This record gives sequence, structure tokens and C-alpha cells, in this order.
Amino acid sequence: MVPKIDVKTFEPVSWPAQPDLEWCPPGHGDIYPSLLGSGLLDNLLARGIRFMFVSNSDNLGATVDLKLLRYFADKGLSFLMEVAERTAMDRKGGHLARGRSNGRLLLRESAQCPMQDEAAFQDIDRHRFFNTNNLWVRLDHLKAELDRNGGAIPLPLITNTKTVDPRNPASPKVLQLESAMGAAIECFTQSGAIVVPRSRFAPVKTTSDLLVLRSDACRVTDDHRLVLVEERRGQPPLVDLDQQHYKLLADFERYFADGAPSLVGCDSLTVHGPVRFAAGVVCEGKVEIVNVSSSEIKTLAPGVYRDTQVPL
Repeated sequence: MVPKIDVKTFEPVSWPAQPDLEWCPPGHGDIYPSLLGSGLLDNLLARGIRFMFVSNSDNLGATVDLKLLRYFADKGLSFLMEVAERTAMDRKGGHLARGRSNGRLLLRESAQCPMQDEAAFQDIDRHRFFNTNNLWVRLDHLKAELDRNGGAIPLPLITNTKTVDPRNPASPKVLQLESAMGAAIECFTQSGAIVVPRSRFAPVKTTSDLLVLRSDACRVTDDHRLVLVEERRGQPPLVDLDQQHYKLLADFERYFADGAPSLVGCDSLTVHGPVRFAAGVVCEGKVEIVNVSSSEIKTLAPGVYRDTQVPL
């Protein structure tokens, strides 16, 4: 844990109502010093284990693929990042770039992007590949790099502005200082990236992602992987749920208590305001649902909604 920083004083924030909210995770870049400090890295190396595959727990498409392991081993790389082609759903995801000073691959996150550059950052044609956070690491090379840097990997620091109580937007603003494990791609001389099928990336970072995964746009394979159905041709539907009403899981569950709508034929679904979805809703093409009252919960009746805007 690391302390959240008060944006006004740059001191650790104080929140007596819930002291545990004064702390936040350090980001998954902490995996590297944690491997060393816990003794796990030395134990793995002592057992002759040289290769590590690591992924985000929220990526339900991540599996150990032996073909990728063979590629990683044969190339003699220290670090390999799996990337996928960006779609509209991935415009805010971290993308690969090259450093001007040394030409190395580097990871650029949205939190590191100046506001005036946001449009270019989200241009999926300009920056075609995003980081799936499926990473392959050569453990003996990692140990050498940790030893060379005094027990840490010099990762860029990411500053995220939040509120001390995530459920209370009126609570004081804080800075959460984090590092990303994928940023280590720039720390090794022998690093690379490989384009993988979209099936290896099934994230659940927002309730919009969760709705796609619970819908008929996805299926579970016989070996327990969650993938898009064949009709989607590798492209997930673009879902944008009003974050004022759907951000928290408890609210999401209430609005979709009767299950997710059918999205297998949906290009995009946008929902404004609090809308409860009845069972039997089918969305096809581009669909926008608007609660014109913006406060009173309205119910979307069963039926097929195709290329339409629905005011409630």
C-alpha cells in the first residue's frame, strides 16, 4: 500500500471517517520488486524456471499459450508484450510507441497523456496497437536488471487524480501514484511485442465491459476461455453506459437484474440516465437509449431495437 496524496498540500491525505481509504495500491509495476523482496524470484530461479507469464486478473482471455512461449524463448528476448489491434473500445488503453532518444519500445498510458494530445492518443489509426498486459518475462534477465538498479525497475510514475472516497465524488481530491508492469518494456535492451488475436484480451475494467461479457456477444469455450462469438468477427460491440448511474457494480446489477440484452448483432449501445433493462431486449446496429428525466428510473420494454434512438 502507498498513501494517497492530498492535491492541495501534497501530503498524505487524512480521512478519519474511513482511515483505510487513505491508502491505495502501488500499481501492478510493483510486481518486480515484490518478486525480489519476497524471495519468490530467487526460489523460481533456483528451481530452474526461466520464463514467467503474467497478466491482469481482469483479463479473462489470458492463458498460457505454449506457441507464444516457444516464440519468446527462441527469440532470446528479455521481455515480450502481447498487443492487439485497437478498436473503438480500446481508444483509452495504453499504446506502444518508440522513444526518440534510444528507439526502444515504450508504453504510453492515458494518464501520461497531456489533455491537448488526447485526441491523437485516442486515434486508433495513428496508434494501432494497445497493450493487453499479457507479458512474458525472462526471469534471469529480470534478476540482473533488478540487481543493476538496486532492487527496483525504473518505471515511469503515473499520477491518477481520484477522490479519497471513490463512492463520494464530493470527498477531497487525491493523487494516486502508480506504476505499470508493462512499462518495463523500455527497461530491457532485448524487448519486443507480438500481435495476438483479440481472443486473448477480454477485459472487465468497467461495467460497460462487464455487460458485453455477460451478453450473447461472448461465449465460454470447452477449455473455459471467454471469447467473442464467431458472428462478431473479432470485434466487440461498443458499449457506453452512463458512468453517473452505472459505474458501481451494485447499481449495474439493479439495472440489469433481468439479464443482459442481446448484443450479438449490436455495433454500439449508448445509455444515458438510469434505465432498467427488461428481459428480452435485443439491440442491433447502433442503439441509443435516453432517459429524458435523467433522475427517475425508466424501464426499457422487451423488443428488438435496431439503429434507433429511444427516448424514455
